[in-house]
Amino acid sequence: MISSLPTVNASLNALAALLLLAGFVAIRSGKRELHRKLMLAAFSCSVLFLVCYLVYHAQAGSKRFPGTGTVRAFYLAVLASHSVLAALLPFGAILALRRALQGKLEQHRRLTRWVWPVWMYVSVTGVVIYWMLYRMSWGP
Repeated sequence: MISSLPTVNASLNALAALLLLAGFVAIRSGKRELHRKLMLAAFSCSVLFLVCYLVYHAQAGSKRFPGTGTVRAFYLAVLASHSVLAALLPFGAILALRRALQGKLEQHRRLTRWVWPVWMYVSVTGVVIYWMLYRMSWGP
């Protein structure tokens, strides 16, 4: 069970990214109710991801990236930017969600101009990190 959580986490990140993209398209098309449902689904995926991530790392610890050289530098750069933004994202996402649910749509719009791209970046780079760490071969 625990060993499958990295794959579950990557799947939740990928699903969150797809829901975020669909939510963006929906709001640009004037479909506010669909946008609301999609964004709540994306938020739910991200919360479930966080729970699974914490359970996995509490049980399994960390996994060291086996690559070297340029690919290691790339991985660490992506991981660092992902980690910093992922730590900040919940505050922005919760505030954006709260503003929307309170009907403070102009404040919500201003906030989501930075929250949405950060959330998308964190979701996509989460999948990239998973592939680099668990699915790609870096040995001789």
